Amino acid sequence: MQKVNRTVIWQQHEKDLMRRALARAGEAEAAGEVAVGAVVELDGAVVADGNNRVIRDSDPSGHAEMVALRRACARVGNYRLPGATLYVTLEPCAMCAGALVHARIRRVVFAAWDPRVGAGGSIINLLDHPHMNHRCIVSAGLLAEEAEKMLRNFFVSRRG
Repeated sequence: MQKVNRTVIWQQHEKDLMRRALARAGEAEAAGEVAVGAVVELDGAVVADGNNRVIRDSDPSGHAEMVALRRACARVGNYRLPGATLYVTLEPCAMCAGALVHARIRRVVFAAWDPRVGAGGSIINLLDHPHMNHRCIVSAGLLAEEAEKMLRNFFVSRRG
């Protein structure tokens, strides 16, 4: 199994896209959702973004990655997005990782690690698993401190 790329020299456009994902995470937080945001880039352009909507939509699959992925597929008119990159503020879970693999996402860039349910390299790496029919390039840690701070503050405020 390939290792997650943890020593990336980030480009300015990558930072800008993760900042956009962080802005979507802030919108989720303001709506009472866990502060996670995602952006899908294809051919150098943003085709969709999203944030957590689990509570608002009463939908356990309403994770930021799934919302952004659905919007991107609808916009492109295809259930597959070869060549696309997903930027997300938190390491994808198994559900989201599976959907990203099925959508043939080329690369997944995430900010913060999720040591509880992460499926992009912390607990398991379904995004780059040798038995999967597609493997995503995984890059981790872009603007991690900002994402971790946002998540930490969200959970502190929820606990009172």
